[in-house]
Amino acid sequence: MCLAIPALIKLIEDKEAEAEIGGITRRISLWLTPEAKVGDYVLVHTGYAINILDEEEAKETLRLLLEIAELAEEQS
Repeated sequence: MCLAIPALIKLIEDKEAEAEIGGITRRISLWLTPEAKVGDYVLVHTGYAINILDEEEAKETLRLLLEIAELAEEQS
């Protein structure tokens, strides 16, 4: 199973970006989404932005992932 996570682009330098994922900043590649810009939400898989997301969709996905994590923690 593969999982891609929404991230918010904070800074772009050439074909790489600093993106915030759940309060953590990571460097990601923009080779597959060269049209991405600061302030965009992108879907990140294995360090690559693979798609640009609409803000509402990104926030809903992040909310659902947090809910899943909380439920998993309750059950352990």
